[in-house]
Amino acid sequence: MGLLNPRALRWKIAALVAAACCAVAAVVGFLVHDATRERGLRVGQDRTLTRLVAAERELSRTGTPPPDVDVRPRDELPDPLARDLAEQERSEGGFATWYDAQPPNWYWMWGAVAVGDDQVLVVRHDMSTEVRSLQLLDRSIVKAVLAALVFVVPLAALATEPINRRLRRGARTARRIADGDLDARIGSAGRARDEITEMSAAVDDMATALQRKLENEQRFTADVAHELRTPLMGLSTAAGLLPETDEATRLVRDRVRALNALVEDLLEISRLDAGAERARPDAVPLGELVTDVVRRTGTETRVTAGDAALVETDPRRVERIVVNLVTNAHRHGAAPVEVTVTGARIVVRDHGPGFPPALLDEGPQRFRTGASERGRGHGLGLTVAQGQAGVLGARLTFANAPEGDGGGAVVTLDLAPGAGPG
Repeated sequence: MGLLNPRALRWKIAALVAAACCAVAAVVGFLVHDATRERGLRVGQDRTLTRLVAAERELSRTGTPPPDVDVRPRDELPDPLARDLAEQERSEGGFATWYDAQPPNWYWMWGAVAVGDDQVLVVRHDMSTEVRSLQLLDRSIVKAVLAALVFVVPLAALATEPINRRLRRGARTARRIADGDLDARIGSAGRARDEITEMSAAVDDMATALQRKLENEQRFTADVAHELRTPLMGLSTAAGLLPETDEATRLVRDRVRALNALVEDLLEISRLDAGAERARPDAVPLGELVTDVVRRTGTETRVTAGDAALVETDPRRVERIVVNLVTNAHRHGAAPVEVTVTGARIVVRDHGPGFPPALLDEGPQRFRTGASERGRGHGLGLTVAQGQAGVLGARLTFANAPEGDGGGAVVTLDLAPGAGPG
């Protein structure tokens, strides 16, 4: 997974860390902002009250208030200040304050004290300095959070790299197992004892159990096929001694041939499963090879090989694949059966009911033909063909022709899958 992929686990963890940092910073910033604002208001009130007390003393001593203090009638006071002064007088406090804030440029702390029946000393203290200090504090908090995120997010991404590396290793191992490497294991890395270690151990245990089960099945298939060969040889010999003109003889010999083919297919599959098969490549004219192979099948199959190429491949295995595909097309499809060779690509098509959806989705399954309309059989022909294609490093694909084009099953053997169209 790419380093800059936003869906990668490292960036999701980094985003969670960043969100947590922002949440903590927001809470701390709010508390600091609120505490600083309250402190600024208290300082403004204290300074306002200090000036009121000094002004009241100056007025009582000289009869004249200081120049920066007003003497106003009660009815000229702002309503909030007048209400607070009335409450203070009822509680015998005397001094009233009011914070007059009208953003963005009007911040005053008012103070008032009655000096007569209808006269009030009024003081105004400019709170702009405290407000600007609070705004600077807020900006400083935001800048500090952003600067912290610049370091925290990459550090969080780097801190998760060991976890990502272990997960990628597990994913690569799982893919190797899925591709057939049953000896692949994740193993334990370091001394970590966490959920990833548990998952890795579970995957390794699963791979070991799967390998043991598959090996037992392969051994059983090979043993059964080998054990059947000896009685089949005797049965074939006995069938050869039967009278030639007897209908029962023809039926027995046909069944013996079918059983013998089944045993040979089982042996071939067991060798393919065990990885014992090795290709012996040689330069062969693919068109001539396919034409000769189809001719020897004894079936009515149309071959088009005008654009065939000289291909480096194992001719015996190509022959095995083509025979199986052509035989399967005649047995389970419908005429006409066509074989087209283009470059290094072989296409076998019939005009029958086509492949069932299960085969197209999952590929050939041994001992399963997939659909009753495609006839009966043990379902090993396509499985053998697919296994031999794997030995050749070729690609075998299954599809159905469009209904408007006559329908039918289409199998494509590409002997040079990395070379593009033939």
